[in-house]
Amino acid sequence: MRSKLSGRRQILKDSAALVGVAVGATRSVGGQTRQSGASGEQQALDSDLAPYGDRSHFVTSERINRCILPSPRSHFCLLTPLQNSVGIITPSSLHFVLSHDHHPPDIDPKTHHLLIHGMVDRPLTLTMDDLERLPSVSRIHFIECNANSATQPMRLAQTATVQETHGYTSCSEWTGVPLSVLLSQVGVQRSASWIIAEGAEQSMHFKSIPLLKVMDDVLVAYGQNGEPLRPQQGYPLRLVVPGWEGINNVKWLRRIKVVDQPYMGMMESTKYPSLRMADGKARWFQFEMGPKSVITRPSGGQRLPVRGFYQITGLAWSGGGAVRRVEVSTDGGATWKDAQIQGPVHQKAHTRFRLDWEWNGEEAVLQSRCTDERSEVQPTVAEIARIWRVNVDFFQKTPLITGHFNAIQPWRVTREGNVQNAIF
Repeated sequence: MRSKLSGRRQILKDSAALVGVAVGATRSVGGQTRQSGASGEQQALDSDLAPYGDRSHFVTSERINRCILPSPRSHFCLLTPLQNSVGIITPSSLHFVLSHDHHPPDIDPKTHHLLIHGMVDRPLTLTMDDLERLPSVSRIHFIECNANSATQPMRLAQTATVQETHGYTSCSEWTGVPLSVLLSQVGVQRSASWIIAEGAEQSMHFKSIPLLKVMDDVLVAYGQNGEPLRPQQGYPLRLVVPGWEGINNVKWLRRIKVVDQPYMGMMESTKYPSLRMADGKARWFQFEMGPKSVITRPSGGQRLPVRGFYQITGLAWSGGGAVRRVEVSTDGGATWKDAQIQGPVHQKAHTRFRLDWEWNGEEAVLQSRCTDERSEVQPTVAEIARIWRVNVDFFQKTPLITGHFNAIQPWRVTREGNVQNAIF
């Protein structure tokens, strides 16, 4: 196969060279000979031969800078453009970023090590080569920031897009070694019950994670979507903790300590938004992300140009397992219809849903709700308010970031076809 492909490319190169001789002057670009004033076909050929492929210049989808908290470094707060997503996989270059104001460290994989120690019989230091020699798995999982869709002014605005309301979640195929496999090699002591995972960035972020979760499905990942992790996503090594708050997915992973109690670091005791819940109580270690869904098309900032047929589509996910049902309402929740779920459906992963809809030109309010495999149903704002024992208007007035806010998201379609945020 390689020889056939190489031969085909050589023929294309030779043909391009002949065209260059026939037409005239050439110029050298990146070590390749390129025809001056080349045609679209010639430029496409050059692009095809590029070492790392580019998307079409007609595709302009990109992340936007939006920080949950005021920050002088907004480039560490990048939201995924969910409105342009198709399928369930987020391209690595569009995966959201929330790195708490620290640059990704520039780590040479040849010198990087993972230390596993603490309450173990045989402490172990692993190189990247060691890890890549071990049995690997690939799994599709979402990662979501605790404060995704939290009720902040940006997200409450009528003009808010789905990227602004829900852009702190992404879904990838992650490749690596189950952490349970590594721990089986070191001999975890009977009295151990937690691990402490630490990153190599400037702040040395660390997170306490229960051993029960670790032995279930936590992954030490070195690959994302078929290639090595990108620096913003933890290159060369990170944790993937499926279904739990994003901050548990420690990037630039360098150390795992097995212990018998949580360490109560800054992100677990004083700073992290999940501690400041709507009812005024502090909740430590509220890990799992609840069932959530959002319509991505039509959604905020888009426009329906004419009345007639449209396919409503969006994403659903749950930290509690697989999505089993998604319902869509086009009349503000008065009635609901079951949406079609795109398979295969993965555990703790984004799930694509669709519903055919005929817009009659009248005002409509579109919303979705999902049910996961444990029969947990995505709540309304009013239902969340009752659970947290606050008035509904609390979410509009509070200056706090209300973590784990998984309320149903409504979009209003005006008679002119404009789609607006209608959360309140």
